[in-house]
Order: sequence, then C-alpha cells, then structure tokens
Amino acid sequence: MLNVIKTPLPDPSVPLNWAVTAPAGNILYTAHLSIGPDGSFVDGTIEEQTRRTMENIKASVEAAGGTMDDVTQCLVYLIDADDAPGMNAAYGKFFDGPPPNRATVVVAGILAPGARVEIVAYAHIGAQG
Repeated sequence: MLNVIKTPLPDPSVPLNWAVTAPAGNILYTAHLSIGPDGSFVDGTIEEQTRRTMENIKASVEAAGGTMDDVTQCLVYLIDADDAPGMNAAYGKFFDGPPPNRATVVVAGILAPGARVEIVAYAHIGAQG
C-alpha cells in the first residue's frame, strides 16, 4: 500500500495523489502542474507555470522530509519545444548544487486545460552521502 504524502495543495479532484512513497522505501514519487495553493490552475508564461510547478514539487519533497538536493530525476513534459529555454531558466533556480538527471519531451497536450508544462520528480529521501 502506498504512503500518501500530504502537501499544502488541496486533494486532487481526479484519482491521483500529489506525492507518494512505497512501503518500507524512501523514494518519493511526485508529479505536478501549475496548481496554486487554493487548487486553481495558475496560468501565465512558461516561466511562471514552471516556477509554480517546481514550487509544488519542492513542497511535496519537503512534506516527505527531504530537500531539493534529494531529487534524483525529473521528467519534463512540454507542449511546445520553443518553451524549453524559459522552462530551463525557471527550473534551474530550484537546485543549488548539481541538478538531477532529467529528460524533457514534447507532447501533443497535457490534460489540464492551459497547462504548458508538467513535471514528474523522484527523490531519494534520507539518502546518505
């Protein structure tokens, strides 16, 4: 059974959880969009959407007891390849040390209307050295 991590965001209105860990494990699995603390979609530029998405990832990681230094991999989904430079600029500000491994793909669309980016992150919470 998965351990659901409670985040500052309201519970999703669809069948998913913002962040979970597996039983007896310390790997966090989380995926986010540009959703504000009140549960509403935060529209804006790719930089604004990426920043809000990364703030949500950071909140999930911290709620699980980790920091952004614990993030080991991110998968970024963009609907427009031309958004990559703006996404990179906002994304990079969330990592003080070496950024995690990352894959970025361009997709036909994201289910949330208006969403230009969705980011999946994996974090190894409590990792030593």
